[in-house]
Order: sequence, then C-alpha cells, then structure tokens
Amino acid sequence: MMSAILRLVVAFLLPFLAIASAFDPFHQNMPQMDPKMAMGGGQPPFIPHEYVRSADVKRQCRPVLSSATELTFDANRANALMPELTFVKGDWKQDDGGVPLLPFDGTDVSGDNAATDPLQLASFMLTHVDVGRRGKTALNVSGVLGVAVSRNGTGPVMGPYVSPELKVWPGSTELKILFEGVYTENGDGESVLCMVGNALLPRRGSDAGNPWDWAKNTGRDSFQPPVTKDENILLVLRYPTTLTLTTRAVRGELTSTNAKSDVAYFDAVHMLSQLGAYSNYKFGSEKLVDKACSAHPYRDDILGGGRGLYKGNSFCGILDRFTSEDVLAVVPNWRCNSTDAVCRRLGPLETDKAINATDGAFTDVSIVMQDVRCEPRNAPSGESSARVSAVFRAVPPWEHKYSAGKRSGLSGMTLSAEGVWRASTGQLCMVGCLGVGAKACHSRVCLYVQSTFTATRRSLTVGQITRVDGSGGVAHFPLTIKRTVHPTELWNRFGVSGGALLSMAYNYTKVRQASEFLRRSEPFQLGAALAKSLLSYPKKDDSLTDDAMGLSNLAGDLTLHVPAVPDPFPRERFERPFFQLEVLSLGPLVGRTSLAAKAVDFSGMPGELGGGKASSWTSSQPESTSPQLAESSLLNVSVELSLSGSPYANVSGMFLEGVYNPVNGRMYLIGCRSIQATRQAFPTLKEVEDGMDCSIEMRVDYPPTTARWLINPTVKVHIASTRDPGDPLHFNATKLQTLPIMYREQRQDILSRRSVEGILRIATLAAAIAVELSQLMYIKANTDVMPYVSLVMLGVQAVGYSVPLITGAEALFARIAAGSDDVAVPPWYEVDKSSLYWTIDCIVKILILAAFLLTLRLAQKVARSRIRLLTRSPLEPGRVPSDRKVLVYNLGAHLVGFAVVLAAHYVNVYSRPVRDDGSYMDARGKTHALREWAVTLKEYIGMAQDFFLLPQVIGNVVWRINCRPLKKSYYVGVTAVRLLPHLYDYIKAPAINPYFAEEYEFVNTSLDFYSRFGDVAIPLVAVALGGAVYVQQRWNYKIISKTVKTQQKKLQHLGSRVYERLPSMSSGNFEAELVSGVNEGVGLRRDTSLS
Repeated sequence: MMSAILRLVVAFLLPFLAIASAFDPFHQNMPQMDPKMAMGGGQPPFIPHEYVRSADVKRQCRPVLSSATELTFDANRANALMPELTFVKGDWKQDDGGVPLLPFDGTDVSGDNAATDPLQLASFMLTHVDVGRRGKTALNVSGVLGVAVSRNGTGPVMGPYVSPELKVWPGSTELKILFEGVYTENGDGESVLCMVGNALLPRRGSDAGNPWDWAKNTGRDSFQPPVTKDENILLVLRYPTTLTLTTRAVRGELTSTNAKSDVAYFDAVHMLSQLGAYSNYKFGSEKLVDKACSAHPYRDDILGGGRGLYKGNSFCGILDRFTSEDVLAVVPNWRCNSTDAVCRRLGPLETDKAINATDGAFTDVSIVMQDVRCEPRNAPSGESSARVSAVFRAVPPWEHKYSAGKRSGLSGMTLSAEGVWRASTGQLCMVGCLGVGAKACHSRVCLYVQSTFTATRRSLTVGQITRVDGSGGVAHFPLTIKRTVHPTELWNRFGVSGGALLSMAYNYTKVRQASEFLRRSEPFQLGAALAKSLLSYPKKDDSLTDDAMGLSNLAGDLTLHVPAVPDPFPRERFERPFFQLEVLSLGPLVGRTSLAAKAVDFSGMPGELGGGKASSWTSSQPESTSPQLAESSLLNVSVELSLSGSPYANVSGMFLEGVYNPVNGRMYLIGCRSIQATRQAFPTLKEVEDGMDCSIEMRVDYPPTTARWLINPTVKVHIASTRDPGDPLHFNATKLQTLPIMYREQRQDILSRRSVEGILRIATLAAAIAVELSQLMYIKANTDVMPYVSLVMLGVQAVGYSVPLITGAEALFARIAAGSDDVAVPPWYEVDKSSLYWTIDCIVKILILAAFLLTLRLAQKVARSRIRLLTRSPLEPGRVPSDRKVLVYNLGAHLVGFAVVLAAHYVNVYSRPVRDDGSYMDARGKTHALREWAVTLKEYIGMAQDFFLLPQVIGNVVWRINCRPLKKSYYVGVTAVRLLPHLYDYIKAPAINPYFAEEYEFVNTSLDFYSRFGDVAIPLVAVALGGAVYVQQRWNYKIISKTVKTQQKKLQHLGSRVYERLPSMSSGNFEAELVSGVNEGVGLRRDTSLS
C-alpha cells in the first residue's frame, strides 16, 4: 500500500521537477557567446536555420557554381566570413529610364527650400553560415540586404532576426530583403555570394509614367504602403579575396527574375562598396608609391623647412586617435590664379552641385579619412617609418559628417591612398587612386602631424593633395586639408596634452601687438593702482614647488564655459549666447599637468619611449618684446574662443594669442578668424595672414578672487575689429558679460561663506530670542498691557519660524533617502557631512525651535489675559481687544499689496526677453517661469514676515490704545533681525552655490523678495512701521491722557463699542483683580510663570 502511494506521489511530482530543473532564473546555463560574435565576428552556435530554396539557388546560380573552385578553409575560417562579408552604407544605382525599385516621398522639404538629392544606400549582413553541411565548392549561407533612399543618410537597422519589410515616410524609404544561397570562390581572386531572396516590394500603379502616386504625404497617421510579395529576386555579390590599394571594391547586382511585364519586376540594381575593418590589408603598391613620391620628401606648400613637425616614434598611435573617421576641413583655394575651372575644383575629387556652388571657397565642405591602416616598421638604416593606407571621402555641406564617416561606397568622391611615413622628414607621402581600380591613381597625398602651434596654425594634422606629373588625370590646384584640434579634445584624446610621446610647443607671434593693446587700454591712474593693491586676481600659486602645476591650475581658472548676456543688459528680447574660452598654452606650458602624471601608451611603433610628464614645455620664445614687459608679471597665453548665437556669427570661432596680467585680472588678446569669402574676393582683402583675419582685439576682465561678496563675480568681454568701417571684414564691437563664475578655489570660498552665514544666522536668532524674552518679562511686569499685544503679529512670526522647521524635516528625510545607492545624491548632501556645518545646522534648528516656542508662549499669555478680561465683563465683550478686525484689515492690506506686486512683476517680466520655452531671464542670469504667480506668492508671504508690525499698527488704531503693549527693545530688535539679511544681500555679490540646500541659508531668496529694489524698499517700510508703533505708544498715549476726562461720559455711553481703560494700578494687582472677578474669596494672585 505504501509503495503504491509512493509511486503515485512520484508520478505527480515528476512534471513539476522537470519544469523546475528547466527554470533558470539567473541564466547560468545559457550558452556563452564569444565577444567577437556579438560584434559581428562570428555566428552564435545555436541559431536554427533551414535552407528551403536549394533548388532555386541551383537554378539561378548555375553560372556562379560552374566557375567555383574547391574550398580549402576550416570551420573557423567559415565563421570569420560573417564580419568580412558584411558592409554598411554602400552605394547603389539603377540605369535611368528603367523600372525603378523604390519610391521616394520628397515632401520632407518645402518648396521654398533647395532640396538636396537623396542618398541611395545599401547595407548587407551575412546572418548565417552552414558550417555543418559544407559542400566541396560551396557553402550554404543566408543574409539580409537593406536598400534605402534617404535624405539624411540613414539606413535600415540590420540584424540576424529580421523579416521582409518596406517602410516609406517623408524623406526616406527602406526595404529589407531576406536571402539564402551559397558562398563560392573562383580562380579570378574573387569570393562570390549568389543568393535568392523574398521581399515585400512596393506595389506599382497602373500609370507607367507615375507608378508611385500613392507615395505622397506618407507621414499621415496609420499610413501603410501597398506591397507585393515577391520571391523572384537574385543577388550576386563579388568580393576581392585580397584587400589592396586597387582591389578593395565589393560589387553587387540585384536583379528581378520576373518577366518585364510582371508588376514586381524592376531593373537591375548595381551596388558598390568595399571590404571593411575585418579584412586584412596587404601593402604592396610600392611602384605606384615610388612614382608619386620619388623625390622624398616631396616639396609641397606645407613642408617648408620641416620645423614644427612630429618626428617621434608614435606616428601610428597619433594617426589612429586623431584621423580615423575624423573630419578634415578644406582650405579655400584663395591663392589660385589659374582658370575658374581649375580653381573651383575640389582637387581630383568629383563634386556635386552643392560643392560647385561654393566656387572654390569650399564653405562647410570637408574630407573624411576612413579605414586608416598603419603598420610601423624600421628601415634597414634604423630610421623609424610606417606604412599607411586610408580612404579619403569628400563630404558636401548638406551631408551629416558622422553619417558620411560610416559610408563605404567607392565613387568619384573617394580617394584610396597608400604610402610611407618617415620620421626623418615627418612627412607621410601616399599615392591616391580615384574611385575603383589602378587606372585612376594620378594623385599624391602628403600628410603631416604638427607639434608646434601658432595663432594662425592650430591644426594637428595638415595635408595637401596634388597631381602626379605625367600620370594623367584632371588638372587642379593643390587641395589643402587640415584637422584643427581643440584644447579640450587634445586633453581628452591623449589623457594629457603632450607628454614625452607627443611633445607640443607653442610659438607666440602676436605678443607685441597684444602688448601695445595693453598700453593703450591701461593708462596709469592712481585710483586704479590703489584698487589693484587691495584686490587679488587669478595668478600662479607661488607656494607650489612645481611651476607646471601652478600654471596648469591658473589655466584652469582662466578657462570659461558659461552662458553670457549682452553688456549692458538689454530690455528687449535677445538670444543668450554660450561663451567658451579654452586655454591652449600659458607661458611655457602647453595643455595641463597633474601631480600623478603618467605616460600615454601609443601602441604599434617600435622603439617607443616610456615615461614622461602629463604636460608639454616649450623653449620657443615669442617675438621680441620691450624690456619693460619682459620684467613684468605678464604671462603669454593662447586661447580658443567659441561663441554660440546668430548675432555673434562674426566672432563665433577664433584663435587668440596675447598676454595675461595677473595684477588686474585682464587678458589682452589678438584674434584670428577664418574668412568666409568667395575666391574672387580674396585678392581684394587686405592684411590677411594664411587666409585668416587677424585684425581683431579682445579684452577679457576676470573678477577678483578676493572681496567676492562685494563684487559681482562675472567676466566681462569686449571684442572689436581694428579695421576701418568700410573694410569688408570689419564688424561692430561686441560686449558681453557672463553669468557668475567659480574659480578653482571657489569651493573653499563657498564653504567659508557657509560658515560665516551660519554664524550670522545663529547670532540673529539669539538676538531674536533675547528680545522675545525681554518682551515676555515686560508683559509679566506690566500685565495691564498684555491684552493689547496683537495675536496676528505673533502668528505671523510663528509661521516664519515654523516654515524652516518643516522644510528642515523634509530635507532630513531627503538626506536619509539620498544615502541609498539607487538615489541620486544632491551635491550639498556630500558637503554637509562636515561636522562643522552639521553642528551649525543643529544649533540653528534648536534656536529656531526655541524662538518658535517663545512666540507661542507670548501668544498663550496674551490669549489668557483676554479670556480673564472677558470673564470679568462677560456682558460687554466689546471692552476686550479682539483680532478679528485686525486680521481682516491685515489680509486686505496684503491682498492689495500682493496685487500691486504681482502687477509690477508681470510688467517687469514682459519687458524682459522671453525665451521660446516660456521663460525669462533676470539681470543675474537666472531663468524663471513666465507664469510664476505661485512663486511670487511664496516670496510675498516671506516679505509679510518683514512687515510683522503691520497687525500691531492696525490693532493700535482699532483699539485706541492708551498704553505701551510692546517694549521698545522688542519691536526694534525683531525689526533689525528681519532686516539684517536684506542689508547683507545688498552689500554682498551674488555667487553660485551648488553645494548646499537653502533650508537654513541666511539669505533664502525663495522666502522673500531679495533684489536691489527689495533690499532698499522693504527695510524702509519696516522702519516706517516701527516708527508708527513708537508714535502710537508714545504720542497717542499723551494725547489720550489729556482728553480722557473730557471724554469720560462719551466713553461710558459707548462702553459696549469702545474698549474701557481700566484704572491704572500696579501690575501686580491687575491680574489678581481679573481673577478675583471669577473666584471671589480666593485672594490676590500673581502670574509669576514665564514658561
């Protein structure tokens, strides 16, 4: 019986055990994929695939199979086919006048704009290789082809798991075709893919002249293109088995095997691409290279004396980091004096209408350097050299540079090159072949890596494409290309700027002009000299033993990345620019340095040197300067300026050089900008240096490092042209002022400012507690005035104390939540961990709580006194002071005041420039929401606390007081405590504080109106209220004392409406009399409690 039950239980649990064994929540049993396979370097081993069209493949691919040779490679070689035979964004075309393959919706461009021709791109991906069932001469394969017509250069997303698809939308059409077939090799040095496919082709209309009538306005909702399923498609791709200079092209043909009368028929599609990075390049074009570079070095316009060129051992590393898929700018042919046909050509490259329209100025035309291969080697003589191959692609102005760098098609706009770099000359000389084949190898390409910069030469890579004499080809002017490097980019790509492997230098050539600019701008003035002696500006830290570190820190302080506004601040709308000033060199230092300087490893060059510093020093001296400047503290400096915004197009990018004066924090610079002009206009331009306009002066005024609380920490910039107003290169002067900046030591300034403001906060709270204690003792000694203290006034103060207590609790919970790993930590929580600031915050919280409790105690005693007074005269409640009217009048006054403030606020807002996102910017550069009445209300509530005496003033009028409810030290002291932050805000300069929250800031701008006007107007009103209380308690009391006898009868008749003044008696008996009215026989009592 037990065995039967056991078998039944096992049978019941067996399915659940099977399911549990198959459940793998942590994916521990999944097959591991090689990283290369994930990158396209192989195929996953467990992708199921069935080849169901073998008969169609044999029939359609009979010519290919008949010429196939025996395959000799193993399974590893077969898996390597997937990345090698994949190409991205090749070119395709069809013959004109035939049956097109794809429609195109050109409604993405309006009729007013000049539409560019769309790009026809083709990408192929091999998705499977049948290694297990390999034939003697063929291998089963499958893949996917993506064909696109795109205005912006995009193509279909490729992958192993795709299906046939057609997408049409304005400006782009994409088609995916799935294929299966065979891989073969023939005796002509080719690898051939022959495949049959199926696709969803676009359905043609009945009108042969306009078959794509439906392909208009395809951007409408729920649009689906009409399709026709077709399986009669043949694809043949031919790859060279060896990648060389002249054998790198991949050719393909996509044809329809349908009859021409079939609706799915289309004319043949011809594709052209090239082998990619997974194919090994074979250098072997020495004859062509020797013919182009027979006289080594070739004397072009750039080589000159060969000075300032890189001749070290890491050329391949530099070439890989700075040129692979990077954009090289084209220098205009401004020195060409030949015919128009020669001067407007883009070297040997073919051009489209957009490039031709530049007429030799080549505005926004660039060259992309692709597929860079560099093989270092040593010559027999021991000289370092390297063999290099690359593809140069022309990029028209309308094409996206990144998309162009990913294209693989070969055409008349590409130049394949191969050559040799020699360290003795620093020149890379290559032969260039236009398009496809060896018959178009008529060009010479010379490239250099510059290691010395000047004001007009800031290019790391510079080169020139010339025509090889006697080799044929079209005549053209030498085409100069350059790769400008930015200071930050130089730092990021090398990790350091320079070092032992690439020692950078700077040759200052504009110091004399900058020094003359300084003399004109700084005449001697006694006041300025005294101001300089009291203020300190960014300078090299002399306490550091390493001069390079001191200069590097100073260069960091002088580097700016900050928004700016016009100076003076305009009242009309304007575009806010972003101001960037990058320091390239300062004194003998080029770049930056660090304490933990490490060498950068440039692999691939024999005889490399290790070690080095993370900075570059130069012994280059500037042009001769006067002895006076040589003995001064001036520092030579070179910078790069970038300024966004269409109003600043004339100075949007400049290279500048000059001097920096650390005595007054001013930088005097001479700028050079590229000239955008037609080729015909260049000869008429005066004072042009290397095609650049260097007649520009720029002054940068940095704020002092000291007295930052008194001086606004903004940078002022002035840019002006020194050319005559009638000169075509003249532009109007530009004045800017940046938003507040922080120096490297600004964090310490903020921390010290935090400490000072914390101490001020503690001092003011202690003073507030002291005056509240004095008021409490005052009403204890003078109980007859106790009912005439306004509860609304005390309530306003209590609210003011409770707000930071509530927000402080919220901040505490936020700080606790920020301690978890999955919550972003605000910056101030990290800095607030200091025990000093934690102690200050705790003291502030305790003092705020004490002040809050004292205020409640005052309100309690006032309320009790009124209750006792009402109990003594229950039938005449009008004799007891009440805050109902006071509250109503006070709210009415504040409602009127808020309406006035809100109206003034909106008038001020709408007079300021409004941005597109519905916001505006104030004079300090802060951006505010346009409709922020809630924020204004919050600020107004904070301002109401400054006017805490307003309810008391109203109550004194309503109650017709004949006493002194408030002690002078109380209302004067609390008024002073409330107004001290406004005084502090008025004298200090605004500073950026990204480290602390504002719950306990001494000046919390979110809880009051802190502006220049508010810091003056609010104290004046508060002082006026204090004066009103003083007058009411002093002068009204005397007047009422004189008239009290004559008005006694009138007061008695109006006793129910006017508050009866009780007989003057000692403060000790007054409260006892109030109590005796309730408890007759208890005797006299004194209220001696204060807590």
